[in-house]
Amino acid sequence: MSSPATPPRPLILRHADVLVTMDAARREIPDGAVVTEGPAVAWVGATAELPAVYAEALARGQAEAIDLRGHVAMPGLVNTHHHMYQSLTRAVPEAQDAELFGWLTNLYLLWARITPEMIRVSTRTAMAELMLSGCTTTSDHLYLFPNGSRLDDSIEAADAMGMRFHAARGSMSVGRSLGGLPPDEVVETEEAILRDSERLIDRWHDPSRHAMRRIVLAPCSPFSVSRDLMRLSAELARERGVSLHTHLAENDNDIAYSREKFGMTPAEYAEDLGWVGRDVWHAHCVKLDEAGIALFGRTGTGVAHCPCSNMRLASGIAPIGAMRRAGVPVGLGVDGSASNDGAHLLGEARQAMLLQRVGFGPAAMTAREALEIATLGGARVLGRDDIGALAPGMSADIVAFDLRGVGHAGAGHDPVAALVFCQPGAAALSVIDGRVRIRDGRFADLELAPLLARHRELARTLYEQARHPHVN
Repeated sequence: MSSPATPPRPLILRHADVLVTMDAARREIPDGAVVTEGPAVAWVGATAELPAVYAEALARGQAEAIDLRGHVAMPGLVNTHHHMYQSLTRAVPEAQDAELFGWLTNLYLLWARITPEMIRVSTRTAMAELMLSGCTTTSDHLYLFPNGSRLDDSIEAADAMGMRFHAARGSMSVGRSLGGLPPDEVVETEEAILRDSERLIDRWHDPSRHAMRRIVLAPCSPFSVSRDLMRLSAELARERGVSLHTHLAENDNDIAYSREKFGMTPAEYAEDLGWVGRDVWHAHCVKLDEAGIALFGRTGTGVAHCPCSNMRLASGIAPIGAMRRAGVPVGLGVDGSASNDGAHLLGEARQAMLLQRVGFGPAAMTAREALEIATLGGARVLGRDDIGALAPGMSADIVAFDLRGVGHAGAGHDPVAALVFCQPGAAALSVIDGRVRIRDGRFADLELAPLLARHRELARTLYEQARHPHVN
């Protein structure tokens, strides 16, 4: 007979200047504390009210405590849209000053040369950057698989990083020869895409509460896949109980393509193919019209808002206020590191607030609304009710930011708002699934310098090979 498993050792985070819970009452607790046991939150409240059982466990050496004086603690941030492999192609000169379609056309030439090692190293690097920004859950949309690359390469990298991961099996099936935007060498057959999608669900998808890994089906965009693949992917996703994700209504050219090719707006096209509902979220939706917003609100269809990318590519200002008023689930995304050139999710929350104010006035988004979108909003977009808030039974994903540095000097009047209004800093603490991943601003078990050195080498190789394709 096997012996019973040892109960998880409690982790006690205490004396946070403010503990932002994002719970149903949106409590912000001064001198706050949170206790985790295994993958879940066990208790939340004021440090002075910490139950005696935890103090006794500490005295016996059966619990760990971390002091968070000078910090704001909150639920881990949720990133709903990324292309992590693109961290290899930041600031590429040929793509610096182009809009979406021109940007893609230049970068496809590099991406066609990506290898499995590049996927693994870029995923780990992108996740390190996200984690240091306070992100604990991320989606990644990988939609091209050249040279033997597989989604498994990014999933295994995520496992090594200990990050909660929604791995989106992207795809492109309509190349230039069939009227699509991508070159033919980076597209796949639809039969192969669907077969691999089923394999990945069987191998990796975990529907359980506190799951660290889920699979998403994610044909890339209306201009790179067929109607049939969109429809069949939706049917497969619903048959197997996984989510759906794609790009939609990103800029004016995107709208023009949809009207010319399909005779519909992007929202009408999505509805026609079954791509609306609580199990679906679309990236960008900068140009979603009033009817599309109403449709998404009615059906609970989510939107990943990527303000830095939308500014970088001059796509426009997404009407986030109108979406939220209509009941559309909205989360934040950093988008690919080649269309944002950064992946700081707290910085993305700040940019979301500022961009809405540029477009719609100084009260268009508050700091707390930005933080809500970055936590609860992202959880709702990903179809999860176990992340995004700190309450008993929720996943033990907690981050803390030290506000004692020069970047927050003088902001003690409202430390929570200061997280968004002031220059975004790095997370001092990150707990994911009850495990301390970052402590005192440093990774618990990752040597970052060798990873970054290899990433720089691979990025240089990728660019040089694309510039000089006939040189070995």
